[in-house]
Amino acid sequence: MSLTRKLWALALLALLPTPAFAAVDSGDTAWMLTSSALVLLMTPGLAFFYGGMVRGKNVITTLYQSLIAMGVVGVLWIVIGYSLAFSTGSEYIGDKSFVMFAGVGQEPNEGSTIPHLLFAIYQMMFAIITPALITGAFAERVRFKQWILFCGIWSLCVYAPIAHWVWTPGGWLAKQGALDFAGGFVVHMSAGFSALAAAMVIGKRRDFGAAAAPFSPGYVLLGTAMLWFGWFGFNGGSALASNGLAVQAFANSFAASAMAMLFWLITDNTKDGKPTLMGACIGVVAGLVAITPAAGFVTIETALTIGAITGVECNIVARIVKAKWGVDDSLDVFACHGVGGLIGVLATGLYATTSVNAAGAEGLMNGGEKLWMANVTGAIAVGAFSFLATWLILKVVGGVGPIRATDAEEQAGLDASEHGESIGH
Repeated sequence: MSLTRKLWALALLALLPTPAFAAVDSGDTAWMLTSSALVLLMTPGLAFFYGGMVRGKNVITTLYQSLIAMGVVGVLWIVIGYSLAFSTGSEYIGDKSFVMFAGVGQEPNEGSTIPHLLFAIYQMMFAIITPALITGAFAERVRFKQWILFCGIWSLCVYAPIAHWVWTPGGWLAKQGALDFAGGFVVHMSAGFSALAAAMVIGKRRDFGAAAAPFSPGYVLLGTAMLWFGWFGFNGGSALASNGLAVQAFANSFAASAMAMLFWLITDNTKDGKPTLMGACIGVVAGLVAITPAAGFVTIETALTIGAITGVECNIVARIVKAKWGVDDSLDVFACHGVGGLIGVLATGLYATTSVNAAGAEGLMNGGEKLWMANVTGAIAVGAFSFLATWLILKVVGGVGPIRATDAEEQAGLDASEHGESIGH
């Protein structure tokens, strides 16, 4: 071909329409990589948070229950979990499109500015920590191997469907207009109501009600610090971009958690006459839970209100569950995550405003009845499904092998009976 013809060919190619591909934004990608790492840090943070609250003879198994979720759920997420949660499928569950991360590559999805693979990894970190939250409900009395089996089944049969309902456009709650910015339904209500079922099925510790000193309030403080730090990736990262909405979610998260800590301490001081370090730490976490679904939809004034309500209500519920209901939810998972998550999703339904997030909706107090009804529906559905499904899964796992440690094993401590290890003193 002559030079002239080559030039004409190049000129014609230049006139042809160029296929449009979504571009990866380096700033958004950097923020989401950071957020993914922050959320991953939350799981060892949870290990220390729970590990400091139990007795010394059960610290290792409590730490290990969180750590092993990183392996079990992480692998299952790649193999099938992500596909069940985020592929198109039906209104209730995804299909096999993304099995083994097939088609989950470096290119962004339509409308996104980060690689699809990065989104899947970010969501993996949420999937990992959620079943680990449940372990606080049956601390000091569950066999480790049965926990591994339960963890895997629960992540696929409870977490993945709820994530699909809420966070995929075709999910049945999403189609109704339900909003959950970072996991009030998907993470906290699912774990909290599952925790209540687990505490009831597994039963009380043999010495339930007896005074027992926690192993290390220092561990609890360390875990709280790691959780608080990581939560900024949990909520701020849920903007899925490095933008003003991420900043709003970041600010709301701090405001609510700080306020909840103060109101938890006020409640403790009123009820017991002493503001404790443990109480302050639990209050922080409860506030973070409650703001999670609302973080990207409400003003900072509303975030402070959510924190204040949570600090009082979750504290009172934690007392009621043990003293009035007689349920041994060892580390108050239902009160903090179940009730905290419920407060958050209802507050979203009430106070969300498009002045904060144009892609959201108006809450009931701002003239939007649809969001309120959708979030109430979601709260009922997620709470009931999580509770009943967990009850059933525990019965199935119990049929494979005893879940509950024997009296002798519980007396000796699960660190020795399950792992042959001791943390020392």
